[in-house]
Amino acid sequence: MNRLEKERVLPLLKKALEEDVGSGDITTLAIVPEDLKVKGEFVVKEEGVLSGIEIPGWVFELLDPGVEYRILKKDGERIKKREIIAEVLGNARALLTGERVALNFLQRLSGIATLTRKFVDAVEGTGVKILDTRKTTPLLRYLEKYAVRCGGGENHRFGLYDAVLIKDNHKRIAGGVKEALSRIKGEIEVENLEELKEALDAGATWIMLDNFILEEIKKAVEIAKGKAKLEVSGGVNLESVKEIAKTGIDYISVGKITHSAPSLDISFEVRI
Repeated sequence: MNRLEKERVLPLLKKALEEDVGSGDITTLAIVPEDLKVKGEFVVKEEGVLSGIEIPGWVFELLDPGVEYRILKKDGERIKKREIIAEVLGNARALLTGERVALNFLQRLSGIATLTRKFVDAVEGTGVKILDTRKTTPLLRYLEKYAVRCGGGENHRFGLYDAVLIKDNHKRIAGGVKEALSRIKGEIEVENLEELKEALDAGATWIMLDNFILEEIKKAVEIAKGKAKLEVSGGVNLESVKEIAKTGIDYISVGKITHSAPSLDISFEVRI
């Protein structure tokens, strides 16, 4: 799991601060003395997996270059209720102004890592890998796919540019499975067992089984006989993922780990 690249994240943080702060934090400016320094703590409110712990420090640095930020837990670690995961010492106005933006990123990414870890734990021992999808928040894909890795999942393609995936609309336009694969080789999505057989005959080496029921997945594994990597996608949840993994497929892609993960409850508390 590679660390986040600060220079890649900073433009997002600047935009988020512009959106939230606008012309100024009118409440904080009215109440908090200009030169007051305080300590702040990020406190966990529910168990989960941490992701994005460096981001609050970068947010605060944009508002107070002299801020001191100390990380107490690492990304990818399991965190418990009431644990303090980071501390910060700096200008009180800067900390209160940046608090919401810092928490929004930290809670969002930790929520994705936490849900991903639940899926990864559910298939433990089967050899199946949990993959993400492109169903991410616009402009936040880099961060959200990082969070998936923090949770023990693996990244599918990052975009349309780094891997082939022939989907249903591609097949319709090309005229079918074989016709599409004759134009470019790569992963192909199939919607039934007949399309699976066509893909195998055409030399496909990675096949996505789209919205197959459990019995169809079992038959697909028998038909493929290891000639192609099989990925299950569509309708996967925590109740069904273990049984799907036990069929002998290779990958399970789960859109909900990015598009529907609830944010992890983390608070920021100032100590005077």
